[in-house]
Amino acid sequence: MKIRNADFYKSVSALDQLPDEPFPEIVFVGRSNVGKSTLLNSLTGRKGLAKTSSTPGKTQLINYFTVNDDCFFVDLPGYGYARVGKGQKRFWGKLLGDYIARGERIRLVVLLVDSRHPDMESDREMMDFLAYHGRPFGIVLTKCDKLKQKDRVKAARALESCSRKTEFIVNYSALSGRGREELLEKLDGYLDAAAGRTGETQQDKQTGLS
Repeated sequence: MKIRNADFYKSVSALDQLPDEPFPEIVFVGRSNVGKSTLLNSLTGRKGLAKTSSTPGKTQLINYFTVNDDCFFVDLPGYGYARVGKGQKRFWGKLLGDYIARGERIRLVVLLVDSRHPDMESDREMMDFLAYHGRPFGIVLTKCDKLKQKDRVKAARALESCSRKTEFIVNYSALSGRGREELLEKLDGYLDAAAGRTGETQQDKQTGLS
């Protein structure tokens, strides 16, 4: 997949505000402070496209970005941040859960997992939630530049028990660009399938341990 252009489209706080455009959606989800905004900026090559913050829990809405004028990248609120109030947590949780459960145009969910902490219970719960709703998902291990090669392999192997559920595992570094082309290639397969073209599908699962 070659990204020619990417732009912020809109933020929504309720399902009745979702876009009318029938574009396929690639959804990005993960714990607060896992680096979703940084990854989106790196992936699209648009610095500042998604707003980054040193404060976990900054993303409080469903944020839509148009990519190549024919698909959406969707940034969901982060989960698992303890200092967010209970009321806000419930709101985010319901919004996130309802969207994933009901979204008709979701082609793939990209679950970001901090490579330094690959065994977080909340991430495992999200995997189970996605599998329960039959959502194909791939795992991106973020911040892999902070690990040595042997530790990157160890982190990926810690998730091997999920390999029957997940479509792929990619090590990613927004700093070096490691994993960018691999991830774009993975995404392209699901957009190809959505457009009725030949490409990687759920039946062509690959787990990357590089």
